[in-house]
Amino acid sequence: MTTTPHVRPATPADAPAIARIHITSREVTMPYLPPRKRSDDEVRWWVENIVLKECRVWLAERDGHVLGFAALEDEELLDQLYLLPEARRQGIGTLLLDEVRRHSPDGLSLHVFRQNTDARAFYERHGFTVTETNDGSANMENLPQLTYRWTPSSQA
Repeated sequence: MTTTPHVRPATPADAPAIARIHITSREVTMPYLPPRKRSDDEVRWWVENIVLKECRVWLAERDGHVLGFAALEDEELLDQLYLLPEARRQGIGTLLLDEVRRHSPDGLSLHVFRQNTDARAFYERHGFTVTETNDGSANMENLPQLTYRWTPSSQA
């Protein structure tokens, strides 16, 4: 029996699942990315020692299976939001985004690759607007990015 997805805080024990989602999502949904520079073990290390220690991280689960995660840095930067490819377009990304927004009372910013049209459409549907563009010189992939911002309507 399939239950409704729910969100919970991540723990260090979730690092392997988070790394798997990060790797799989990027490989399947972003074919334009350059070849990965980090091994699976390096990605797991990064999740365990950087993401989980420097960000507040939440998981979306259904029936005990992790479907996606979101990482919030400094209460205002959505640093990561990734789903397993088969979990997309089921409201799970919205569930995670809503959780992050609850913890970002002054608004939220994020970066998206210009080529990631699905993510751009998702964030725009949720009220985010572009505030900045760059040429990609500041990211590891060297791909142009857009910075988006969402501000709660009570502050607009």
